Amino acid sequence: MADTEQKPAAQEKPVVEKQTNCLGCNKPLKKLRSYYRNGKFFCTKKCWLKSIKKKEPAEGEGAK
Repeated sequence: MADTEQKPAAQEKPVVEKQTNCLGCNKPLKKLRSYYRNGKFFCTKKCWLKSIKKKEPAEGEGAK
């Protein structure tokens, strides 16, 4: 019976969607003006700094 069982197809890797919007302001990203930090894309350095400031208070509250 083990011989008649078919092995499942090779597991496919999950498809990673391309990031199209800035994580800080949700504007569409333009290739010429994209800012890449920590594995994520932002439209400018200002949006990157803004997203860091949003994260810090949330992380601090969890530690209390």
